[in-house]
Order: sequence, then C-alpha cells, then structure tokens
Amino acid sequence: MDVLELAQALIARPSITPEDGGCMELVAEALAPLGFRAEFLDFADTRNLWLRRGEAEPLLVFLGHTDVVPPGPLAAWTSPPFVPHVRDGRLYGRGAADMKGAIAAFVVACQKFLAAHPQPQGSIALLLTSDEEGRAENGVAKVVEVLQARDERIHWCLVGEPSGEAELGDTIKIGRRGSLTGWIRVFGKQGHVAYPHKASNPIHAFARSLLHLTEEVWDEGDEYFPPTSFQIVNLQAGVGADNVIPGQLDAQFNFRFSPALTAEALQQRVEAILAHYRLDYELDWRLAGRPFLTTGTRLIEAVQAALERVLGRRAALSTAGGTSDGRFIAPLGAEVVELGLLNASIHQVNEWAAVEDLAKLAQVYAQVLVNLLA
Repeated sequence: MDVLELAQALIARPSITPEDGGCMELVAEALAPLGFRAEFLDFADTRNLWLRRGEAEPLLVFLGHTDVVPPGPLAAWTSPPFVPHVRDGRLYGRGAADMKGAIAAFVVACQKFLAAHPQPQGSIALLLTSDEEGRAENGVAKVVEVLQARDERIHWCLVGEPSGEAELGDTIKIGRRGSLTGWIRVFGKQGHVAYPHKASNPIHAFARSLLHLTEEVWDEGDEYFPPTSFQIVNLQAGVGADNVIPGQLDAQFNFRFSPALTAEALQQRVEAILAHYRLDYELDWRLAGRPFLTTGTRLIEAVQAALERVLGRRAALSTAGGTSDGRFIAPLGAEVVELGLLNASIHQVNEWAAVEDLAKLAQVYAQVLVNLLA
C-alpha cells in the first residue's frame, strides 16, 4: 500500500481511546518484510507496539498513537468518521491528521529508505500506543520503563503529531510545556442566606485567593517558552437553591509551565498563597508531564535539511500547544522533534489531511532517515 491507501486502512479501523482497533497489527504486518521485530507491550486496557529493526546504535524512533478522540455528533460529518473519503484533494476521517496519516507516512518512509539503504548506519524503531489522547498512564510512559530496564537507548525521536500551522513543514516542535493540574475543595459552613453570621461561605473565602492566583506572575518565559499560565477549568458550589449558603466549593485548575519552574515549586507557591488567606481546604495534584526542550542540534538540523530538500523551506521552531508523548522520551536524554501534518482540523468534525501532504510527509521522513542513518 502507498501512504494514502495505508492511511485509509488505518482510519477505517475505529480506535477511540484506549482502543487500537487492529491498527498496530496492520503496521506490524507492513513492516515485517523489512526485518522489523514486533513486540506488543500491553498494560491494562492500553495496547503498545515496539517495532525495531537492527541492534546497532544510534537508534531513531518514530513515535505515534493509533487512538483518536470521539467523533462528536455523527450528523455533523459530511461522510462517516470511520469511512475514509477523498474529495477535493483531501482525505477525510477521524485520525486523518491526528495522527494516522503520519503513521502511514512513517511506514512508507521506512520502506523507501530501506529499499535504497538496506544496511543503515544504526537502527530504526516505531513506538505506537493507543492511549495518547487519554490519561496516557499505560502507554509510552510504561514502555519507557521497559526500555530502560533492558538498556535500550533512544538517541533521536521524531513524533508525528500534527505541527503544521498554515502549510506542511512550516513549524516543528522542539519542546513542550509541562502540565500540572490541581483539585481543591474549600470548606465552609452551610446556612441560610438570611443569617450569614451563622454560616461561612467558601465562595467568598476562596475569591481572594483566586484573584491572587490569577494575577500572580509565575515566571517571565524565555525565547522558547511563553510565561507560565494558570487557568481555572472548573468551579462548582451551591445546592441549587437561592436561599442556601453552600458548605463547600470545588475547583479544578491547570498550569502550563516552562522549564523555568518545577512542578514542585509551583505546588509550594500555590499552597503558600492558600495558607496566606487561611483557607480550610484539601488539595490534590496530578502532574501530566514535565516540560522539555531539545537543545541538541543533530535531529533538528536533520529535519530542517529534509524539509528544505523536499519542500524548499525550513520550519519555525516552536514549543506551543498542549502536551505530547515526547515528554516521556525526552528525560531519557533523547533529542525529540515533532513534525506532522496540518493541525487545522484536529479534534474537529470532518477532520482532514491533504492527500498531497501525506505523500510529501513520507518523503520528508525518508530524507530524515537518510540524513541520520545513511
């Protein structure tokens, strides 16, 4: 199959997180004739596939996920989300851009490269998971533990997340911000609104500390990262009656933070602010990912040179956007770069990828392999 056919075959396999829908078996079957050894590393409800060809160093890993987000209202789709459809030069279907199109390009790139260079100067691997769009607890994070235990070192990691802003290859990600979520419950005393002196309103108590948290300057950012962002994402209180002071308030907030701060430092500063206002509260934390920045130049330059050769352009370097599974690979000491299709339609109805871009992305990936391993 060429890249379009393979992308269509992958889209046709429904794989809403944490389901894989048989996508990994299809990829393993396509790469088996090239000498890739398939190893399924499943944890709980998550499928993970480690496909490696060769034992020599250095090792280049293509990293991706076969799971997709739910399609949303089916009536809003021009064609069914899991029935791939090509019209007006675009491939439509859930996962076309995020990121089954890139996975198809991974496979075709390996086929093209190994046909011309059957004895590369190093090894190639694909790492696929079915839990990137979810909590990502049993996916790449667990596979990394396995690889560390057996001393398999990753030198370069190319993540297929959709990175294009206006056109293919105009942007590559060389890092990502960290993500830290907090859940706070503020306690008060329920009572009648006509007798506020007999109650304690947790909304009023939290309001002062909330203003402080939203106005706090956490850091100034730097040339690669914007300033750390604090956002309230959920806030609930009340019993549904207009004459009752609530007894508790629940709020959820999230930090997107740069390497200028640690998660531990953010937690300490938040708790110091809450203590200053003498709140009666409980607070739980979840660190979804630490920030990372690729400072080595070998992979970045290999990608830039490939883009220039295939597309005639070099990409802007960015750390914008959410998290990616690259956050689990970077702490191993690997250089991590994200390059994929356009992100214009990801997580939307009628998600699409340009057919021409699918073929070009496979060419770029193949050229990266040439630049690093030929």
